[in-house]
Amino acid sequence: MDKLTRHNFENDVKTEDFNIKKFFASPIQDESNNTFAAIMSEAMKGINSLKPTGRNSSAFLGKNPELTVTRENARKAVLRPEGESFTEVLNHVISTFEGLPNWGHPLNMTNICPQENYAAIAASMLTQMFSPNILEAEYAWNTSIAELESSAMLADMAGWNSEKSGGICTYGGSGCWMYQLKYALSRVLPDSRQQGIRTDAKVLCSEQAHYAMLNSTDWTGLGMNNIIKINTLPDTNTMDITHLEQVIKECSDNHVPIASVVCTMATTDACAFDPVKKVRELIDRYPNNPEYGKALLYCDAVIGWSWLAFKDYDFAANPQNFPETVLESARKNGEAIREIQYADAFGVDFHKNFSPLISSVFVYKDRYEFEDLLKRESSAYLQERGDYNPHNYTLEVSRSAGGSMAAWATLKFLGIQGIQHVLAHGLKNKHYMLEQLEPYPDMTCINTADNGAVLLLRIYPEGTDAALQYQKELADKNFRNTLAEHNTIIEKTADLLWKWFREEKQIDGKRTPYLSITKGFRPAVYNTDPSDHEAVIYALKVYPVSPYITKSDMQHALYCIRMARNEVV
Repeated sequence: MDKLTRHNFENDVKTEDFNIKKFFASPIQDESNNTFAAIMSEAMKGINSLKPTGRNSSAFLGKNPELTVTRENARKAVLRPEGESFTEVLNHVISTFEGLPNWGHPLNMTNICPQENYAAIAASMLTQMFSPNILEAEYAWNTSIAELESSAMLADMAGWNSEKSGGICTYGGSGCWMYQLKYALSRVLPDSRQQGIRTDAKVLCSEQAHYAMLNSTDWTGLGMNNIIKINTLPDTNTMDITHLEQVIKECSDNHVPIASVVCTMATTDACAFDPVKKVRELIDRYPNNPEYGKALLYCDAVIGWSWLAFKDYDFAANPQNFPETVLESARKNGEAIREIQYADAFGVDFHKNFSPLISSVFVYKDRYEFEDLLKRESSAYLQERGDYNPHNYTLEVSRSAGGSMAAWATLKFLGIQGIQHVLAHGLKNKHYMLEQLEPYPDMTCINTADNGAVLLLRIYPEGTDAALQYQKELADKNFRNTLAEHNTIIEKTADLLWKWFREEKQIDGKRTPYLSITKGFRPAVYNTDPSDHEAVIYALKVYPVSPYITKSDMQHALYCIRMARNEVV
């Protein structure tokens, strides 16, 4: 480079009066990197200071439990002429975590929330340094291996040919639902991509399906009224195949195309798996009219996918020495999730059990069909430097590698055995808590037949035979009013536990737990529509999946539930 065209890097990024370098990480190794690393170390110390110093602590971060944010106040924010220092900004950021639920805390049993493993955290954070974009090879470069290998591993776990399948990391389980519906509409209504949706194709899913069904049908323009909910069996919460056949046959007889049939593979509360093989047989038996494409069979396995780790486990030899109660549930879940092999696509959430938000993957069996159906004309300013360029068919186009890195690191870090032990831990906690219920006849677990880690508890006034009372309220319309009354007691008990949790109340010298409630585990048997919103089953929800939960934590949680019930009654 001659003297006329040579530029000094330092002068290029510095104006006469204002040094903009101070705002950005250096692209070269220099002292500023050390400064940034030191500041980030302080940030980690700051966020770590919000964690409790001992087990006898509340299950939220920091000391202030108040929700201080309101839309009214936030709308008054204005941009200052001069920015604040990096330290000041980080302090502001850290302060926003004050009062946030501490998901891994042993008294946090509220839901199946992220339990972040070290490898996933590190992998996800590192992508923020250089922002690899899984748009196409030029911007992702070798980081795209995280998405490609994660998809291949998941396909292999499902029993598919990983060389013919594919996967896309997306924005959660709702993103997976959106992908499956777009895939289905493009297959079943072949002109819809150019002309729009002009036919009322139907989406069939169970009553227990995730509310993402509303998002996807709404945002794709298909319309929420084109969802047909299939009845679920009262004893298993799984799709009623007889009702499904009636609906599919009626659609076939009336030349109404079915876009997709969605099997829920592990519902949030009941851990129920729909019978995929039987659904596949019905789709094949009653195909759409020849003018339409074949209906898509999608498995919403965002929770249940991890049970694939037990698909090939030797339950007789039991090499991991799991207790018998764990083996029975794991065997049933492994057998149920094995049927995912009959699906066309399935969704996965790593952030349900293992890694930070958001790390979800939409996995499809036939990558040639999926990518060809959704392929678009390439942009003039994107250069395809490699053989993996998903911008041609993805919804988001630009996608951070953070989610795929977290998923990939989780799979490589935990392996099959690590996943097995995480799942087994939750089951062991559940069965221990079931044992602790035995001395309390006024409490009953209403999902003992389920094989997930969640416990759904109904608690009644002292002196009540809870199991008997629940069966009456579930099956006998004459007990509808008492069902509603006891639902109210359960709701108020949950509200009081929430209040105690935020107030850091102590019972017997220990903070109270963070629990949850479900207000619709299932409708009463006589509420067949189910149009009667009062005739549904409420329950306290205990999800003891944190790896730090102990037996004493679960004993304490039961005791606190009883104390809250006493105060409510």
